[in-house]
Formats: sequence, structure tokens, C-alpha cells
Amino acid sequence: QVQLVESGGGLVQPGGSLRLSCAASGSAFSIYKMGWYRQPPGKQRELVAVIPSGGTINYADSVKGRFTISRDNAKNTVYLQMNELKPEDTAVYYCKAERGWAVYWGQGTQVTVSS
Repeated sequence: QVQLVESGGGLVQPGGSLRLSCAASGSAFSIYKMGWYRQPPGKQRELVAVIPSGGTINYADSVKGRFTISRDNAKNTVYLQMNELKPEDTAVYYCKAERGWAVYWGQGTQVTVSS
């Protein structure tokens, strides 16, 4: 079992920055593929960025060049640095851990980009 707890969301003005964190409990964090997803109001959940245990990091086209995903396996934590935020980035952001058939989600953290 893996439990995920997101933090770092909030209200920010357009052009601003936020850093989301996702702390994972349990063992073997380093072998999980970790990802950030978001669900804008009235829309479906969508991929933001994925960082595997080894290999290529992937980003949604809408966030490339603005967002950076990273992980610290010693701290069992994955991060999402979000820069140049836009109103359309407003959403609930979820952390996901995946290993084979096992998939775990966090409870989500709200990010609101508004002036």
C-alpha cells in the first residue's frame, strides 16, 4: 500500500509560481512511476507530467517549458514546480503512483490562478 499526500496548492496571480509536493508512505518509492494530473472545473482529469523510476520524463504540451517534475527518492517525495502560471492552469492537482497493476492517488490540492 502507498499513501500519497499532496501539498503546496493555493491562489496565485497569473505569471506567478507554485511548487507542489507529494509525499509517499510505504516502501520501494524509487521503483514507482510517479505523475501529476489535474482536473479543471467541469472537465476530465488530464496528465500534467510523469517521471518514471528511470527513463524519459513526459509533459503535457500545455505545460512544457513552464512546469518541471522532479523526485527525491531519499525523501519519498515528488515535486511539481509550476512557473508562468496561467488562469487555464486552475485545477485540482493530483499525485499518482504506479507500479504494474497497482495504482494509487492522492486526495488532490487546489491551484487557482487568478488576479
